[in-house]
Order: sequence, then C-alpha cells, then structure tokens
Amino acid sequence: MLYLKIIAIPCFVLSNHIVRSNGVPMDLNVHPEHLPYMLDSIKKHNTTRCWGYENGCDIEHRFLDPVCPGPETSWAPTKRDQIDTFYDQGDFGYVKQQREEITYMCEPINQGDSSLECTNHLKFCRGHNIMINFENILNKNHPIRYQMDVLSNGQIGGKCKFHKEKLDAQCDHLSPLQSWSPELRFFTTIDQYPGKCDLIITEPTVIMKIDATVNMYHHFCDFLNLYASQHVNNSGASMFSKNIHILVWESFAYESAFSDTFQAFTMHPIWNLNTFRGQVVCFNDIILPLLPRMIFGLYYNTPLIDGCENSGLFKAFSQHVLHRLNIDQKPSSNGKISITFLSRSTKYRNVLNEDELINALRNYSQYEVKKVVYSGNFLTFKEQLKITYNTDIFIGMHGAGLTHLLFLPKWAVLFELYNCEDEHCYKDLARLRGVKYITWRDINKFTMQDKGHHPDQGAHAKFTNYSFDKDEFISLVEEASAHVKKYKHGYSPNLHDEF
Repeated sequence: MLYLKIIAIPCFVLSNHIVRSNGVPMDLNVHPEHLPYMLDSIKKHNTTRCWGYENGCDIEHRFLDPVCPGPETSWAPTKRDQIDTFYDQGDFGYVKQQREEITYMCEPINQGDSSLECTNHLKFCRGHNIMINFENILNKNHPIRYQMDVLSNGQIGGKCKFHKEKLDAQCDHLSPLQSWSPELRFFTTIDQYPGKCDLIITEPTVIMKIDATVNMYHHFCDFLNLYASQHVNNSGASMFSKNIHILVWESFAYESAFSDTFQAFTMHPIWNLNTFRGQVVCFNDIILPLLPRMIFGLYYNTPLIDGCENSGLFKAFSQHVLHRLNIDQKPSSNGKISITFLSRSTKYRNVLNEDELINALRNYSQYEVKKVVYSGNFLTFKEQLKITYNTDIFIGMHGAGLTHLLFLPKWAVLFELYNCEDEHCYKDLARLRGVKYITWRDINKFTMQDKGHHPDQGAHAKFTNYSFDKDEFISLVEEASAHVKKYKHGYSPNLHDEF
C-alpha cells in the first residue's frame, strides 16, 4: 500500500508513511470585510457579526439583509415574509437550511471509523475515511462526463454503521448534476479502513460534478455552489483554506477559459478521474458539494420571489473571488462614468450597428467608453475581471458574457440590450448580486435581421442579429448614468470593495 502526500506542484510525492494533517490549516487571506465573520462564526452565541446561518444569529447582526423595495409583497403576507423568502431562496438562508438538514448516513462507532453525512436528496455530503474504487474506469472505452455509472456496487464505502434505508430514501433526485445519488446509491460498509487502498489522500478533497466549462453562466454556477458549500461544511478560520484538492468527476483533463477562478479555492492542480484510474483510493476527508442543476438549487434553478434583491451570499462570493485573484479597483481620475460595451464574436446576437451606438456615446464628455471582446484570444480572464470591476455601466446582448455582472461594483448598472425573450435569466442574477438591471423596452425601436433560425425549433429570438435605435439607446444609458451618479457617491477607494 502506498501512502500519498500531495504537495502544491503537478506531481505526486510518494512516501512510506502516512502524513496526517492536524485539521485544515488556517487561511486568513480573505476579503477584509469577511475576516470578523469567519472568526466570530465559531462562537455559540454570536452577538456581533454572523453570516446568517449560525445558531442565534439575529437579523441585525448578519452579513447582509436583502431589500425588497416597493409597496408590494408579492405573494408573501408581509414585507418581512417577502424578505425572509428571498433570503431562504438565494442567500445565506439557503446555506442555513442545508446545514440543518445534515444527518448521518453512515455513523462512526469507534475512534478512527468512517462517517458519511448528507443533506436531503443528497445535494451535499461530507465524509471521513471514505474508500473509492476507480477500477471501473479501466473498462471505459469512451470519455466520462455526465454519466451515472462511474461506480458500481461496493465501489464506495466506509467502516461505520450504515443507515441504508435512510440513504435509499434520499436517492430520489437521480440525475448527473442534481444530486450525489448516482454515486452514493452504491455505498457499502467495509470491514476495515484503510484496508486494501492503494493510496491515501490526507488533505481534504472536494469532488465536483461540473456544468459546461465553455460557458461562463453555467461554469460560475459551479463556483458559486462550491463557495456556498464551504459555508455549509465549515465555520471559523479554516473554512476557506486553499490546502484542499479538487477532483472533477469526469475523465477529461480540466480546461476552461475561466480556470483562473480555481485559484481562489485551491493551491493544487485540478484532478480528474484519470488521475486515479484503476486504483482504490482512501480519502481522509471528502466533500461532495452542492451541484449546478439541483431542483430549486442555487443560481441556475433558483425560484426567486418578485421584488427583492441583494443577496449577501452572492456579494460575499464576488468579494471572495476578486480578493483571492488580486483584482483591484482604481478610482477614476477624470470623474467620468466608465462604460464597457461587450461586443460578441459569435454567429448570433450581434449588434449590427454597435459602432454607431458606441460613437454616439463617445460624443458625450461625461462618458469613458470601452468596447471589449471577452475572449481568451484577446484578454485573460483576470484582465476581463479587472475591466468589469472598474465599470460603472456594463452593456451587452443576452449571452453568457453578462455573467460578469457578478463582479460589477455595487453602484453599477447592467444594461442587457435585449433579453431575446429570456426575461429572467440575467435580471434575476443581477437581483441576486444586487446591481441595477435595465433592458430594452420598446420593441418597435429595434430591428431583427431575420426571424431567427433555431436548429430544431424554427424562428427564435436568440438565433439572429439586431440593430437598435440610437436615440432610444442613449436615453437608456442616461437612465443608467443617473443611477450611477446617485449611488456611487461616498465610495472610498482605500477599501477593496464597494462599501
């Protein structure tokens, strides 16, 4: 048996003894606003600062309270109920619910035993001393992605008291990206740990089943849920340690234009299933995080109550990533409003008269206008983030690039030129992040190149190109500009974020 210690270079260092870590080390390289919340979250009775999911965390002390402006309460009976509903749907209230649901599926009896704990529907799980057998991968003659047969009976397990009926009852969301049912339905007990393991991984390992890595909207659902899972799993000074390994549950080597984002979470290279092909591996600590396509999950399938905005979870995620990637905000030296126009380099949803619109904006002295193509061929992802984080008004057609709204400053405006009949996608994401959203209103003041040609569904608003009325465009930008002028006042450039 080989015992494995992994160091922060893309190779394995094998030794003839087990290297046991004394818990996850502290990593206090976090956004300055987060540090007191991390340190205070371990207190039993926190009366100063709390994220919002801790026991006894009062509303006035939690990280951020959503706002629901306007007199209406949607379908909630009171304004407070409306706020609380939003909080539970897309904020730290969701994290609180997951933490409260965690229960043993396999319970340790003696010291050194294994354990497996999960939430309802196996959306999030964590385990200690867990064995996984990767021998099936040797027999796969095709790449593995979004498959539910990676494991078979007895190829994942631990030495513990197994509550099989309880686990089976939670295997009801059997789908590749909705739960961990496809993998954990094969869980079984083993006589001893580590038993016949070829390798032992001593540092914590997060196994991720990820969405489409080529699409920023979908891939950032992975990252947001990874961040939320760190809150579900832990508290205190070790919760954001980068001394963790990440194993992507597919056989493809991980590649993405957004791969820099993983630098906010781990100091180690990203593993895939081929890393342990044909081996039996024991993991001392394992996390199975929240997934991107969960039913009523975070981000992708979030059912948001109308009229509310400003999720503390999304704000904290944005701050965390920007801080860890060293993305700075520079105050404007000329007092102008910074406008970034996102130009598409795709076949559809191009703005046919974008040069006319941009030149019209440049005729106004109060605007500083930049046209960008957010592609790895032109700008690294970190360079893109730096532009976004220093933008007051972000303009673009419906498309995954608008996911950059997650990293706009608080006072900024997302101007989705046209939503292409997908009304809620980026509007809801902007509500969660807490930035103002506007889109085209008068459908008589733009022109479609044609009716659109979806490969299977015929005419479709997302499969054509557009021209927009210049005067109406300027009017909407002026509306966005008024918002920026109103809310940007009071910003201190000495702080790392928009507070």
